[in-house]
Amino acid sequence: MARSVIVTGGFGVLGQAVAEAFAAAGDKVARIDFAPSPHSPVSGALDIGGVDLTDAAATSAAIDKVVAAHGGIDVLVNVAGGFTWETLEGGSIDAWARMQSMNLISNATITKLALAHLAASGSGRVVNIGAGAAIKAGMGMGAYAASKSGVHRLTEALAEEVTGQGITVNAILPSIIDTPTNRSDMPDADTSTWVQPAAIADVILFLASDQARAVTGALIPVSRGG
Repeated sequence: MARSVIVTGGFGVLGQAVAEAFAAAGDKVARIDFAPSPHSPVSGALDIGGVDLTDAAATSAAIDKVVAAHGGIDVLVNVAGGFTWETLEGGSIDAWARMQSMNLISNATITKLALAHLAASGSGRVVNIGAGAAIKAGMGMGAYAASKSGVHRLTEALAEEVTGQGITVNAILPSIIDTPTNRSDMPDADTSTWVQPAAIADVILFLASDQARAVTGALIPVSRGG
């Protein structure tokens, strides 16, 4: 039976790969993104653009559209987020608030609003995108790593909170993802070990599957090229 899947940040490179993977598996996919429209279509997907996921009212309205179109929510994949590299001395304190908002508050907002629907599913799945860089932050990574560490703690706490509701909550912790933006930002890097978006999508599909029903509260490194 086709499941109802939401992918936040679904218009970006990773979100696109994740949405395509679920669609190829026969699921009903909705992409919710801050951008007004996607660069590339996903066959059969419901696309909802222009949504600020830190705005509870706007997020709730987007969820209502998904539920009306797809009959509920079975899987929530929180890809939406952002990145910055700046030192504390040379950077802005605003960056710390911005990273918390983009990476953590956005995640917490839509997840909270989706919980009742995920519980009604009977086998709800939440998959978050953490970061390998949040395990030990390098120079310039403080604001980003702090926000992603928050995603890790949210994952663990929520997994325990909803353990009796048939919902699993896990996070994957990618290393550097092979995207056009990362290649542009690091033109001299060895990209051979960077993680492919499709490889990350495979791990997410497993965590969303019935085969992973016994896995919850896990922070799973995803660090090979693929």
